[in-house]
Amino acid sequence: MELGLTDKVVLITGGAKGIGAAALKEFLAEGCLVAFVDRDKTSGQALAKSSDSRVRFIEADLTSPEACKKSVEQTVSCFGGIDVLVNNAGFNDGLGLETPPEEFMISVQTNLLHVYAMTHYSLPHLRKRPGCLVNLGSKVSETGQGHTSAYAAAKGAISALTREWAVALAPENIRVNCVMPAECQTDQYEEFFQSQQNPEALRKAISNLVPLSRRLTTPEEIAQTIVFLASDKSSHTTGQHIFVDGGYTHFDRAVGHDHDKWQ
Repeated sequence: MELGLTDKVVLITGGAKGIGAAALKEFLAEGCLVAFVDRDKTSGQALAKSSDSRVRFIEADLTSPEACKKSVEQTVSCFGGIDVLVNNAGFNDGLGLETPPEEFMISVQTNLLHVYAMTHYSLPHLRKRPGCLVNLGSKVSETGQGHTSAYAAAKGAISALTREWAVALAPENIRVNCVMPAECQTDQYEEFFQSQQNPEALRKAISNLVPLSRRLTTPEEIAQTIVFLASDKSSHTTGQHIFVDGGYTHFDRAVGHDHDKWQ
């Protein structure tokens, strides 16, 4: 399918691994120019080296507004503008209600501030195109997870800001949507599995809770949705929370636990 993305400039945060890296590859396949920001210098350089001249790696820690501003400026300097901003960076640090308020606020800031700052500094460039914005949320903000108050708060705010920005920017024809993963086979998730006593048993148990195909979602499946939402093929879609999760979040719990008896 021709998505109308040829020569569009895409800026992705957290693009060195996982969903971000998968999105980078999908955008490249559509003929885009892609800048990606990550604090992981080794992975970022390796990904950029394995790509081509249409890719620019920006090493930055986006916990400061100044780093966000510079990342936007570097992208514009390299490619001349921004058509698509993908706010992908984020990390579930597992800080629950026992966490002191000061640490809670630091965690929320780490996962949320860069989403606002990157959008704020990209907005003048998105207005010129006009461009579009794709945020990455999480099912945690919809379902809760337990023991992850800070991450849930940040992702809940991202869901809310998606609707807020979609309303605010609709008169300027700038679309804003949010992709909502659930159980996705990312590098972070793999690290979690490997930290457990029986990684394969846990992986199988979680996979069995996903109604569609009894497996974790792949980063590529999330990335394909991101690219579609950024394309002309979704030109009248804005303010939406799109769940790419194999039915994990919204299907009846009985399907997840007793699927076989429904066959």
